[in-house]
Amino acid sequence: MAALHSTAFCLGGVALSSRQEICFRRGNVKASTFSCPPLVSIPRLSFQSKAFGGDGSPETKDSSLVVCFGEMLIDFVPTISGLSLSDAPAFKKAPGGAPANVAVGIARLGGSSAFIGKVGEDEFGYMLAEILKENNVNNEGMRFDPGARTALAFVTLRSDGEREFMFYRNPSADMLLQEAELDLDLIRKAKIFHYGSISLITEPCKSAHIAAAKVAKDAGVVLSYDPNLRLPLWPSAESAREGILSIWDTADIIKISEEEISFLTKGEDPYDDAVVQKLFHPNLKLLLVTEGPEGCRYYTKEFRGRVKGLKVDAVDTTGAGDAFVAGILSQLAKDLSLLQNEDRLREALKFANACGALTVKERGAIPALPTREAVNSAIIQLVG
Repeated sequence: MAALHSTAFCLGGVALSSRQEICFRRGNVKASTFSCPPLVSIPRLSFQSKAFGGDGSPETKDSSLVVCFGEMLIDFVPTISGLSLSDAPAFKKAPGGAPANVAVGIARLGGSSAFIGKVGEDEFGYMLAEILKENNVNNEGMRFDPGARTALAFVTLRSDGEREFMFYRNPSADMLLQEAELDLDLIRKAKIFHYGSISLITEPCKSAHIAAAKVAKDAGVVLSYDPNLRLPLWPSAESAREGILSIWDTADIIKISEEEISFLTKGEDPYDDAVVQKLFHPNLKLLLVTEGPEGCRYYTKEFRGRVKGLKVDAVDTTGAGDAFVAGILSQLAKDLSLLQNEDRLREALKFANACGALTVKERGAIPALPTREAVNSAIIQLVG
């Protein structure tokens, strides 16, 4: 990580103090360059689940609500792809943050969702709360910090639509959510509780995350985990791996990318099923591996396979994985028995792939998330 110390600068009318911490992330993570301890040495949390019956079949829960926990921030996306941050002539302001993206994605698909997290008591924070409300996301679990700003991320778009990030959080409000600020009743009402790993990096948010997940598990809520690796936000590669794996065995559903598999397995082949199986813990119900435009792979105790993706011209890949997660969770929230039927699961994943594909056709994450009608139309056109 790097930090600037003296001046301030303006972009698009927004003044940013250069004393804010800046973190830079490149799109492709090569795990082989990191020296980390073996998987077996990582201490892991263990919660007892009530979400599934003794035979592994999902128990019914009246609610179809998906509660998403974690960060929400402002992405500044360049108006022209293929340029460095310093060369970009202008940036489009777009709401983002993986858990918030998933919450909006589910609501836009016609599902029920809520967001729990913290933003600054500033114009950006209030703007983000209003965006959730406008998109029919329950924002009652949002908190506002008077002493910290809403996080910002500047995004460099390469010519192929892939991204590099520069984060401003020193600390940002999302890092300061406390356990006492959690809306526990909202968590208990959920069918699925979804989260990432960024909320595990620092206290007090780490303790709030762990407490929220335990409350959800105790209430019979299905736990969904997308690590969403952002390496420069962690103190080191080793701490990132330890943090991500520390809650691995508590999740019922995990979505992971090819790059994240390589990172967690110290550079092993992410396309090798034997490598992926190392990440399949005994209580896991569904492991999903996203492969960008190629689609996804799925693994359960009973079956495994691959579902092809939709090929589109990528403008900005920001939020594509979150749209995919929204696509699959929106359907699982309505019917967890999809996990027991491979044909129906494959149809649900085809839908999720289409959600991801449509999202990369526009700049920004939340602005690009598709409606159910748009997704169904794209699938029909593909078949045609």
